[in-house]
Amino acid sequence: MPAKSEAQQMAAGAALAAKRGEKKVSELEGASKQMYESMDEKELEKMASTSQKDKPTHNRKS
Repeated sequence: MPAKSEAQQMAAGAALAAKRGEKKVSELEGASKQMYESMDEKELEKMASTSQKDKPTHNRKS
């Protein structure tokens, strides 16, 4: 699933770094921590690699 906003893409990148051992899990908070716990590395990689072009900074809730 591609990221819907720049913030979501960045959170996925942080969670992916923790999954790979490049960042401490204790440093994660909020959305990145939830993503770390609920998604596997392949899902995180797909979301983190989404282009930020034409993406809003934050996705507004309807």
